[in-house]
Formats: sequence, structure tokens, C-alpha cells
Amino acid sequence: MTLKRADLADFLRRSRERLTPRDVGLPEGPRRRTPGLRREEAAVLAGMSADYYMRLEQARGPHPSVQVLAALAGALRLTEDERDHLYLLAGHRPPEGARAGAYLRPGLRYLLDRLGGVPVQVLSDLGDLLAQNDLALALFGCVCTVAEEDRNIVLRWFSDPDVRGHFADEEHAQQARELVADLRAATARRGDDEASRALVARCRAASPEFTALWDRHEVAVRRSHPYRLVHPDLGRIDLDCEVLATPAADQRLRIFTPPPGGTTALDALRVLGPRHRHRHRHRHHVT
Repeated sequence: MTLKRADLADFLRRSRERLTPRDVGLPEGPRRRTPGLRREEAAVLAGMSADYYMRLEQARGPHPSVQVLAALAGALRLTEDERDHLYLLAGHRPPEGARAGAYLRPGLRYLLDRLGGVPVQVLSDLGDLLAQNDLALALFGCVCTVAEEDRNIVLRWFSDPDVRGHFADEEHAQQARELVADLRAATARRGDDEASRALVARCRAASPEFTALWDRHEVAVRRSHPYRLVHPDLGRIDLDCEVLATPAADQRLRIFTPPPGGTTALDALRVLGPRHRHRHRHRHHVT
């Protein structure tokens, strides 16, 4: 893997600036001219010279070792996702399973068919819809009319305004931020491959909002989150989404479950049936 000096420098700087002395057990001290920790403080916490750390942030340092990266991750209080991102930017790939691409193994297909009581989807790590069961089809609409290269939940969120109509206005900003942070993590895991670059380029071209969020360099893998949907026939539907990693490193299983006592919406979806198509324009959403 290739050391990405500029991206590594940017990530270190932004991660340092998000911390306060109080976060790492340091005294506040006199008034600060810049946000977050000082470079010297980050260097002390990581057990390295201030000059070495400064060169890393200025994209002119040496190729950091895994020992250095481990120290930086601890000093900057990185989450597991952020730590893996740091390793990847420095040219060290964290352990991961083999990729499956668009291929669904028979066992995963069997599981998808047997989980008929709740909506279930299989997505790639970049957000491409690979498969879904009947209830997911009734919930999100038909995707068969969408070109294969457009069946990506990130691209459609930022390029099709109608997609956001399924969510309450107050949730749009959080949804957008989480989608981009998750995509950041996925592209780094892939080593900035051709598919990642192409998707990011399309999203940048489609949306200034995406570009602004992407440039914030936030990283967070989506594992569970609420869905507050507005269905054209059933009205508001509250669901919880659990995102499960499959043995293939590049596939995710999304399971939508109702909150306690909230099975009415799923019962109504079963009545609509798998062949139901949303009547309104673009009702084949997969976000």
C-alpha cells in the first residue's frame, strides 16, 4: 500500500484539533490561539519528538511504522474505525477478510430468504444494493428500474432530492454526515481503489454538500441507527437498523426491526406485498 502523506497529515491535524487538553488529562493552561491540542502536546502523549510529529503533520515526515501509528492512535484517542483509517493512510492495511464483490454466496442468499419477517438488504461496503427480501422491497420500493451503476445509497442521497422526502427534515443533516463518514472508512479500507475513486468523483460532481462533508474527513462505520421513514401509503414508520458484517469484508447485511410494540407497520407492509410499487415518482429508494 502507498503512504498518503497529504491525507495522513490532514487526518492527524484534524484529529488533534478535535481534542482539548481536558480530554487527555492535561491542564488547560493559558489562552490558546489554535483549537485543540498543540502539536507539542500530541507529540509528548505519543512518546515522540515534537519535530518528528510536526513533519508528519506537514506531509514531509518518514514512513511511520506500526509502532508509531499505535502510539499516535492512543495519543489522539482514536476510535477503532479511526485507528484503522490511520493505518491505511500510512500504508499499513488492517487485517480483513476476502472481498466477494457482487457475488452472494448460497448461504447468505439462504439467510436472506429465511429472514422473511423483517426487511433485509445486502449492501456492498461502498453502499451498492446487492439484494433485498420481499419486505425490504415493499418498504423501499422497486429497484429493478434503476441502472445498476446508480443503485448506491450514498450517490442517491446526494443526487436525488426525492430520496430525502422519506425522512424527517431534522434528520437529513445527520443522515448525510453518517453516510459520508461511513464511505470514508470504506474507501480507506479498499486502498482508494478504482471503484472508490469513481464513486467519490460522481458524488462530488453531484453535490456540493457531499464535497463539504467529505472534506471534513470524518470517519465512522455505521453499525446501528434508527430509521424514521415516511412511506407514501403507510405514513411514518419507525424502525431500527442493525448493520452486520458478513464474512466477506466488502458486504454488509442490513436488518430493519421495529421498536418494542411497533409491529403494526411490518404487518401493513406484508399486506402491500413484494410486487407493490410506490406510486410516486422515484419510489424505488434504497437509502
